[in-house]
Amino acid sequence: MNYDTDNIFAKILRGDIPAFKVYEDDYSLAFMDIMPQAEGHTLVIPKFEAETLLDIPAEHLIHTMTTVQKVISALKSTLGVEGVIMMQLNGQAAGQTVPHLHFHLIPTHLSQLQRHGAEQGDMAKIKALSEKIRAVL
Repeated sequence: MNYDTDNIFAKILRGDIPAFKVYEDDYSLAFMDIMPQAEGHTLVIPKFEAETLLDIPAEHLIHTMTTVQKVISALKSTLGVEGVIMMQLNGQAAGQTVPHLHFHLIPTHLSQLQRHGAEQGDMAKIKALSEKIRAVL
């Protein structure tokens, strides 16, 4: 693996680019997707430099998946939804656009899923929702 330290998620982890953070620990970061496919679309990334699921040691993955569980629970509680889509793409051929392992948590039904990257969301709404979710976590 030849990890790109200039990818947008690496920049967010370093604090070079701001993000609406909802949860952070020593191993992972959860923040709002600014081009959401549904209200509450949140990303969870490991702090470990991994491009795909195959590049992360199991002990780091366990911590990241624990964060995924926490965030899904907070999304369900905050938004009052019954289901959350978890999507994870491995490699450009699978549609991965940022070369850093990440999990999309999208509180919606598959039939209502909007196209990713179609348009930027309302930053004020995303910020307000991130604060509500962070309060639950």
